[in-house]
Amino acid sequence: MAGTKIASLARSSAIMTAGTLVSRILGLVKTMMLALAIGVTAGGAADAFDVANKVPNNLYMLLAGGVLNAVLVPQIVRAAKQPDGGRDFTDRLLTLTVGLLFAFTAIATLFAPGFVHLYSSNSWSGEKTALAVAFAYWCLPQIFFYGLYTMLGQVLNAKSSFGPYMWAPVVNNLVSMAGLGAFILMFGPGRMGQHAVGTWDAQKITVLAGSATLGVVAQALVLLWPLYRIGFRYRPRFGFRGVGLGRAGKVAGWTFGAVLLGQLGFIITSRVASQASSNGAEVSASNAAYSVAYLIFMLPHSLVAVSLATALFTPLSSAAAEGDTPAVVRQFSTGTRLVGLVNMFFTAALIALAGPVAMVIGGGTTEQAIALGIIIVTMVLGLVPFSANYLLQRVFYAYEDARTPFFVQVPQVLITAAGVLVSSSLPPRLIVAGIGASMTLGYIVACALSAILLRRRIGTLGLRAIIGAHVRFAIAGIVASLAGTALLRLVGPEAWDTQVSALLTGTWIGIVILALYLGVCWVLGVTELRQLQATVRAKLKR
Repeated sequence: MAGTKIASLARSSAIMTAGTLVSRILGLVKTMMLALAIGVTAGGAADAFDVANKVPNNLYMLLAGGVLNAVLVPQIVRAAKQPDGGRDFTDRLLTLTVGLLFAFTAIATLFAPGFVHLYSSNSWSGEKTALAVAFAYWCLPQIFFYGLYTMLGQVLNAKSSFGPYMWAPVVNNLVSMAGLGAFILMFGPGRMGQHAVGTWDAQKITVLAGSATLGVVAQALVLLWPLYRIGFRYRPRFGFRGVGLGRAGKVAGWTFGAVLLGQLGFIITSRVASQASSNGAEVSASNAAYSVAYLIFMLPHSLVAVSLATALFTPLSSAAAEGDTPAVVRQFSTGTRLVGLVNMFFTAALIALAGPVAMVIGGGTTEQAIALGIIIVTMVLGLVPFSANYLLQRVFYAYEDARTPFFVQVPQVLITAAGVLVSSSLPPRLIVAGIGASMTLGYIVACALSAILLRRRIGTLGLRAIIGAHVRFAIAGIVASLAGTALLRLVGPEAWDTQVSALLTGTWIGIVILALYLGVCWVLGVTELRQLQATVRAKLKR
């Protein structure tokens, strides 16, 4: 039974994982192009653009990724049981959501200067702040299109059409990369102060920030075609009382509260990182470096946890609506163990290869790559609990409970914020690494609290199997990571002192780490690996 569940989940998430993988690879290429265009070192235009582009991204992750994900799928799944298949309810829910998104985006864009001041440091020069505000006016409209993308994607997911939602970001990256390529051709790469803060005019700002926003627009609109193909026809419907939207509003209200709470914590993080970069620190202390490290941290989470959670969310919502607790527990346990198996490998590999990975993505000197690598290590230590908590939250949302995740986030934000403030007293090159460690501690606390509270709610989570599997994953990860670290020290830093050599060195050592990890897992009898291997063998025979 467990093998069937794992095979089914693997098949359901394969196309999404492929889309996410392509998108993330292109995202890394886009990050490298951005570094080539304007750099990642502290104190320049890179920080100004990073702050401006970070606001809509974070509001998307927390608002659209939280509120809409928490509300849309469970509501649409339940509405589908109505005589009209939930069409009237879905149309009204989408009409209300589009209106609120538009209003929120318009207000946020009007207050662009305020957002820049919130996320940056008071020690920034007036010229640098003005540049960030100019970027923000172009970037903040992304909020609406990020929300539209999530909304349309969740309608597809609720109807079990998972692929387009995960492949749409590929279009975003391609458009953004074309914009960055045009910027480099028109204005040259950002070297030797060529794009210092005082050199920016309206044309340069429009090409850089405008192309970033155009990519998000394309990401949203490309979903209209797959919706049309599955027969979905949207008709704006107004009149929101007495049609069952009250429950959706209650869930959205609690989730929006979590959004505000998370933003308060992130504002502290951003300001501390900005303060560090204003002190003349190297790449390790800048907001841009934080974003690069966080991008690397999010890669395995997006590849595995998000894909599996997306595939799980519709059946989880259906099982929760029917009161089938054993089905909810089976799906959650299977998903968590699969995610843990993959994430533990990425944790082991990124700890061992943090320096070469930083060199590939950020470039610069070996010293800068080592400093950025420290940030990657402190963040990636929280990868497993972060993804596990993500899945736990989806179970709460399947039960239309956004209240509990809100209260879980309170201690998480407080612990992380306290650690970030303490980190501000560290040497500048270690401040962002301290921020990463604080985030990891917050993830661990949040995961533990979510598991305890969910177990109280539904009675059991199959924790014995989950914990036992993760212990075996951890043993395999430690062995593989130590071996990778030893190999990297053996070849020496000269083997990864350029982006090309770092890519080659990281690739072959990464393959060794993967082989050792899988080998130890096999010796330890990791059933999830054996079941996946059996599924792959069966498909190859076909």
